Amino acid sequence: MATRTKRPLCSPQPRGTALRLRWGSPTGSRKTLWRRRSRIFMASPLASHDNSGFLTVLRECGGALFQGLESLTDCCGGDGTTARAVVEAFPQIKCTVLDLPKVIDNVPADGVVNYVAGDMFKSVPPAQAVLIKLVLHHWSDEDCVKILAQCKKAIPSREEGGKVIVIDIVVDSSSGPTHEAELLMDVAMMVMTNGRQRDETDWSEIFTKAGFSDYKLLKKLGARGVFDVYP
Repeated sequence: MATRTKRPLCSPQPRGTALRLRWGSPTGSRKTLWRRRSRIFMASPLASHDNSGFLTVLRECGGALFQGLESLTDCCGGDGTTARAVVEAFPQIKCTVLDLPKVIDNVPADGVVNYVAGDMFKSVPPAQAVLIKLVLHHWSDEDCVKILAQCKKAIPSREEGGKVIVIDIVVDSSSGPTHEAELLMDVAMMVMTNGRQRDETDWSEIFTKAGFSDYKLLKKLGARGVFDVYP
């Protein structure tokens, strides 16, 4: 049976993606990767698939995630579909969407959420909680730590309700078709973006490296894990 090859968190990161190293493609640059991800996501059925999955998250653990929050930043939140779903379910939450200027500039203002054009590697708009959904598996361990460190700067202390909500793929060691599909996706992530699929131990190491004190895996919904991560 195929197995995943784990890359230690402290190991040196490759200089660009496999495609870039072989062909000299510019796709390995951080800015280009985020732009490409945003373009593909916004222009394909991936967006509707991702948002339909979030409705399952709201149904299964929305109360535990969002009840009592006053403000939320959706990091790399695209056209705001996820943020609007949060506001519809929890009207007391003031939601901000952060994404690239070329994404935000094409989204009409709706008065429901606030849109901010920016770079998640440089700063994240402050809020009581930050949501980052199906983003981190596109990035290397080193870049995940940098992104999460910016998310941590944007939130208050745990005592004040501060947390980062991470929704992403969590692989396990079980066999079968699902595991084989996870392995294939792992290879695709490594080749195209330097990202990878991670198990819970991998995520725990990244959270710690980014400066967080604790986390809870609230729910596993298929391949997706729902984490509360605390400063």
